[in-house]
Amino acid sequence: MSATPFSSSALPSLSAVVTRLRAAGCVFAEDEARLLVSAADSPEALTEMVSRRTAGLPLEHVIGWAEFYGLRIAVDTGVFVPRRRTEFLVRQAAALIRQTPAGRPAVVVDLCCGSGALGAALLATAHGTVELYASDLDPAAVACARHNVGSGGTVLEGDLFDALPDDLRSRIDILIANVPYVPTREVGLLPSEAREHEPLVALDGGDDGLDVLRRVTAEAPHWLAPGGHLLFETSERQVPDAVGTVRRDGLAPRVVTSEEWEATVVVAQLRGATLGAVALSPDPRGR
Repeated sequence: MSATPFSSSALPSLSAVVTRLRAAGCVFAEDEARLLVSAADSPEALTEMVSRRTAGLPLEHVIGWAEFYGLRIAVDTGVFVPRRRTEFLVRQAAALIRQTPAGRPAVVVDLCCGSGALGAALLATAHGTVELYASDLDPAAVACARHNVGSGGTVLEGDLFDALPDDLRSRIDILIANVPYVPTREVGLLPSEAREHEPLVALDGGDDGLDVLRRVTAEAPHWLAPGGHLLFETSERQVPDAVGTVRRDGLAPRVVTSEEWEATVVVAQLRGATLGAVALSPDPRGR
């Protein structure tokens, strides 16, 4: 992206920002312009923000937040931007949390938490009925997640389960693992915003995209409570291999898809427990 700078020191008009964004190739120029104008506190700040956006920085990194599940999630530069389709995964987890036996909070762990968007969304949805832990390997993501989760949960730095305290073994009711699942050879095909400004560790899933998932499913049975669930997002074409991986490691999977969200989620339960259908309540935002 590239464009000429604004020529005036006065606050640029919305139409001027739209024009510049369009010239730089921003598909949703009108929507982005409104967000940039509302986020800027001075003409100089707006000019700088538009310059960063037209240079290719993700909009969320420019304004400092992403909308996710009705929340404003702080997203620092260099941190993975939560995708709106992942809200579908949150809905599956929220439905399972509501099935937790009364009298205790659901123990929820968010591996590969990134900005902490999923954990923050579940905290907002569950209204005090969640004992949340989140972890990530990236220190920048951990700092961001601690801001977003706040005092509602514990955010830890480390490689997958290595970050978790041992007393969580066999206690986790809901294990969300939003692992990277893009095959290495396809990372270069991602939009430049992702491949140039988001951490590779949050995108690259290895040769077939399932390397990190295999590590998670191999360890998950040691951490899940009886009847506990592992949930993760994957692509439609990866479903057969992902389901096979889950079954080999002793979990019973079901696949949930949404055309509206263009999302595919695998929900896997520890074998030996009854795997029943989960009735989803209406989305709190009416979707």
